Amino acid sequence: MINDIYVSINLCNSTLIMKTKHSKFEPLVSKPRVNVVTLGCSKNIHDSEVLMGQLKGNQIDVVHESNNIQANDIVVINTCGFIDNAKQESIDTILQFSDLKDQGKVNKVIVTGCLSERYKPELQTEIPNVDAYFGTNDLPELLSTIGADYRHELLGERLLTTPSHFSYFKIAEGCNRPCSFCAIPLMRGKHVSKSIDELVKEAKFLASNGTKELILIAQDLTYYGLDIYGKRNLSDLMKHLSDVDGIEWIRLQYAYPSGFPMDILDAMNERSNICNYLDMPLQHITDNMLTSMRRGTSKQKQIDLVNKIRDKVPDIALRTTLICGYPGETDQDFQEMLEWVEETRFDRLGCFTYSHEEKTHAHSLDDNVPEDVKQERVEAIMEVQQGISYDINQTKVGKEFKVLVDRLDGDYFIGRTEYDSPEVDNEVVLNAKDNYARIGDFVQVKVDRAEDFDLYGTIVK
Repeated sequence: MINDIYVSINLCNSTLIMKTKHSKFEPLVSKPRVNVVTLGCSKNIHDSEVLMGQLKGNQIDVVHESNNIQANDIVVINTCGFIDNAKQESIDTILQFSDLKDQGKVNKVIVTGCLSERYKPELQTEIPNVDAYFGTNDLPELLSTIGADYRHELLGERLLTTPSHFSYFKIAEGCNRPCSFCAIPLMRGKHVSKSIDELVKEAKFLASNGTKELILIAQDLTYYGLDIYGKRNLSDLMKHLSDVDGIEWIRLQYAYPSGFPMDILDAMNERSNICNYLDMPLQHITDNMLTSMRRGTSKQKQIDLVNKIRDKVPDIALRTTLICGYPGETDQDFQEMLEWVEETRFDRLGCFTYSHEEKTHAHSLDDNVPEDVKQERVEAIMEVQQGISYDINQTKVGKEFKVLVDRLDGDYFIGRTEYDSPEVDNEVVLNAKDNYARIGDFVQVKVDRAEDFDLYGTIVK
């Protein structure tokens, strides 16, 4: 059993010498400071923000990833359990804070999120001095353990961990898709859409606190509404959010290609504050890979969909993600994907090595592509994409773009166009000595020069 645990959650590379025995965690009478640590994706960022909003509503002192660790802190670690590297980072973080607890440098350690949802029994056995483990849907219980009540009237109220001018905006939880390589349904459950009324209320709250950009996220945006409205209703939601005063950009991330609702492109064309941007993970292109991945589509259907999207919104920036080294991926499969990337010329692209996840359908397959080959294939894809990005960026030199200023980095303001999502896409660099801007403001920028993934420009007076 212990070896199975080591294999499944990679505890074998971590020190597991525990100095205290596990004891039942009693709800606190007093309310010390809560330090929330967030790992993983934008969905986890959103969940941490909701947790922090609830704690603040309960008059509990809460901070996010404070370096000023205090002895009375309750540390809440929101973990990721998606792929090997993310799982290892989560485990290492749990061990780090449990050790600080042993040393008397923090008061309590609580673990929540995807890793805890997926491996709670194993974690309880292997790291017993953590005070409590919770899953992804246990917010009321987590709050109770800290001495707080879940307050329904705080629906939509969050403490942002991102800069206040943009917010990750989760419109649904879970996923109904059967993708063979993905463990998300194991950790997040079935798809559950939030109502349009609830989301509009949240958007108004965010806008009143300075948010200008909503980045719509879910495991599958395009499934939105099927469970509560009986139809794919993303376009209606987009229009309602577009009407919220103060929201200047709405961005779509994580759209699924199968069953893609084309009417969202009509909304994109109709509303100036809906960005011409779409993140649509396609994962692969060969028919045998797509079939094995259980993606519900084919090579020709994906090619046709990309062409239809570009025909309908010619100015759209398309982002996708791909997987290299899926079980059974041959040299021919890879070459076909590489050629397709060269031909399609995605505006943005991310590529990842396949991670063999237990309890997924693909785990029954032989993980037969060596790790070094997986990595070589990723690097080959990204080298091609680097050239494509450079060429596309050169066409922008001399043109003007609306840019949202995200931060000041040394002597430079760093911003984005509507064609770029934070942290993963291109950036616009402005010399702060020659250009004055305020973080969170929109400015008009003329592009002076361009590199592979960066534009350099001047604010137009």
